[in-house]
Amino acid sequence: MQTKHLGPLLAAALFVAVPPAGAAELATVTAQSASAAATSAYDGVVEALRQTVIAAQVQGAIVKLQVKAGDRVAAGQLLVQIDARAASQNAAASQAQVNAAKASLDVATKDFERQKKLFEDRFISAAALDRAQAEFRAAQAQANAQLAQAGAAITESGFYSVRAPYAGIVADVPVTLGDMAMPGRALVSLYDPAALRVAAAVPQSSAARVASGSLVRVELPALPAAQRVQAPARVQVLPAADAATHTVTVRAELAAGLTGVAPGQFARLWLPSADDGTAARAASPWVPVSAVVRRAEMTGLYVLDAQGRALLRQVRLGRSDGERVEVLSGLAAGERVAADPQAAAKTR
Repeated sequence: MQTKHLGPLLAAALFVAVPPAGAAELATVTAQSASAAATSAYDGVVEALRQTVIAAQVQGAIVKLQVKAGDRVAAGQLLVQIDARAASQNAAASQAQVNAAKASLDVATKDFERQKKLFEDRFISAAALDRAQAEFRAAQAQANAQLAQAGAAITESGFYSVRAPYAGIVADVPVTLGDMAMPGRALVSLYDPAALRVAAAVPQSSAARVASGSLVRVELPALPAAQRVQAPARVQVLPAADAATHTVTVRAELAAGLTGVAPGQFARLWLPSADDGTAARAASPWVPVSAVVRRAEMTGLYVLDAQGRALLRQVRLGRSDGERVEVLSGLAAGERVAADPQAAAKTR
């Protein structure tokens, strides 16, 4: 049976010997344990401080769709245009009614002025003057009502042009050209990429130790290794706790201008661990990121044995910090690792 040879094949895949002569020419580094204070990681998610779902306020067919997901937009830029022909006609009709009301008010004003002069010359009674004044006030109120109605019609006609409330990136456009917009229906999702943060649910005991952001670090696996670990610009612990999980939300604001990060991405929040007074546990060794070998699903390092031979050993990696990466298993502190894995592979 061929399955009998499976174990040796796996062993050969994980441990590749390199002749000692070649190993002597390799540049090596010594795996060293980090001396920093112990930290704990908590899974989080990237959020935008300003993220808006722009919904329709009026009903109508979508006649223009000016953006798509991923577009950058400026403040006030047109995003969606809804058919506003009926609204424009209503606004024109309201303006015509305003003009008519103003004409009636003008006539009532002049008539009231004449009635006042006639009353002063004692040609009419006080009752006639009161009627003229009442007609003037009614015409004035009618003109004001028509003016307010016209203003409301003009304002409503502006709802048919959906514009960006601020400069940002379009995250989603759930409608297509020709769709019927209804009040409350989402048209465009927008967020501001200049203001992002990482939010994580943290146990109350750990959150209580976040007195300042000096010891807090944010890990963004989506970024290159050199930029993966970031120092937050500001750390906030929300005052309310979740009664079901007994956790609080910790928010770490990212520096402005960080590219390659979007809301919804996975992130880790590293916080100082509790000091329980026991002996410090052995810290995991750290090696340069450039020394890591990745082949399909295998992650390894070329480690030099006692005879100076470089062996490809499978390891499990942890967090990264700039150009260094933590090795959780498969490597002990003090062992020598080939700094250039390509050179180590060529010495066979």
